[in-house]
Amino acid sequence: MKYLGIDIGGTEIKYGIVDDSGNIERSYSKNTEAFKGADNLINNIKNIIQNIIKIEDIKGIGISTAGQVNRNNGEIIFATDTIPGWTGVKLKKIIEDTFKIQCYVDNDVNCACLGYMWNTMEEKSKDFIFLTLGTGIGGAIVINGQLYTGGNFIAGEFGHMTINKDGEKCTCGSKGCFERYASTSALIRRTKKQLKLPEDLKISGKDIFDKAKNNEKEYIDAIDKWSYDIAIGIKNIVHIFNPSLIIIGGGVSAQGDYLINFIQKHMDKIIMPSFSQGLVIKTSPNGNKAGIMGSIYGLKML
Repeated sequence: MKYLGIDIGGTEIKYGIVDDSGNIERSYSKNTEAFKGADNLINNIKNIIQNIIKIEDIKGIGISTAGQVNRNNGEIIFATDTIPGWTGVKLKKIIEDTFKIQCYVDNDVNCACLGYMWNTMEEKSKDFIFLTLGTGIGGAIVINGQLYTGGNFIAGEFGHMTINKDGEKCTCGSKGCFERYASTSALIRRTKKQLKLPEDLKISGKDIFDKAKNNEKEYIDAIDKWSYDIAIGIKNIVHIFNPSLIIIGGGVSAQGDYLINFIQKHMDKIIMPSFSQGLVIKTSPNGNKAGIMGSIYGLKML
């Protein structure tokens, strides 16, 4: 059986054909054009589906999207202005009414977490936290092998924990949120400020890591200070949940052990010893395909 998984990001829509075992047979991408708003995005999604069902017999559709999602009815509960008008969109209903194909819609981080669970079956019985570092920070919580979504389907908003009450203003309106200090965007801001680089300089998280791996000390120092803030947030999470595993996803997960070594160095100094016993911190192996995979795993679990 074949499924269509769609991962809606702020800049790109990734989609692919997924088989019953979670293998992505073919994948594609196109610009989200988020600035054009919800109606345009819905039309883009419909066009993707229409083009795929012309050539494939699709059993179901899974959609991973930024924003807070009611995973029971597939409605976008809240989304930032990155996609104007996305809040309140009943995406599952729209897709099912249009194509008469079963659809599952969930938050992008939940889907990335589900993708990890599908891909790594031996971890399913554990209690773990999935943390994505990107433009912001998102999280998902797994307890006894089950995704925990809370009373309003929005558990795991770790990016908006306060780690500095008098800190930088966040897009949510509060000050000192975790994602203002520990997201990949924060690493870029910190590096530009620390190295006195031009504000309009185009530089990515990968660029910074590449320079650090080339032994450019100032970039190593920027990553080290940034990873301390990551460790502070993880410490808070660990002291609340006492998980056996922390998975770090998002584009920065491609840095693998190089990133983990920075974080672990700080964790060893700040976490209570009893909480560190048996705790493993590692990166997700699925890269940017996790959302596609997880959207289908969520669909299959319905």
